[in-house]
Parts: sequence; C-alpha cells; structure tokens
Amino acid sequence: MSAPTPRSARLAQSPAALHDGQWWLVGETGSVPLSDPSFVAVLDGFTEALTAADHAVAALRARPDEPVGPRAGGRR
Repeated sequence: MSAPTPRSARLAQSPAALHDGQWWLVGETGSVPLSDPSFVAVLDGFTEALTAADHAVAALRARPDEPVGPRAGGRR
C-alpha cells in the first residue's frame, strides 16, 4: 500500500505539480492542467519511484550501525 498523496505537491524541482489529484504545469505566468494520459502516467510513475527511493534512504539511515557502500563486503 502506498503512502497517502498530499493535496498539493511539487514534483522535485520540475514545473509539474500535483494538486487535488490533478497534474499541472506551473510557471511564472500561470498554470496549465495536464490532460495527456501518457504524460500523466509518466509523472505518476516518476512520483512512485521518488517515493520508493525516499523510503529506501530512510530505511538505510535507520540502521546506522550497518556498513553501507562498496566496502560493506559486496562487489563493486
């Protein structure tokens, strides 16, 4: 189960923002809603990937006593 989606969130440092379940492109002069299903699907997938990466990093930080990196016994 994925985490709840916030009402409004910017996607990284991009001009894409999710507001009330609708993707928008946000610029200095205004905003445009996105309606292309293929583009919206890519944004949704990217958002899921970023969320998964954030969870993985948080899990690694929660275990500070375990070595992380190439010297942790794994191959490079």
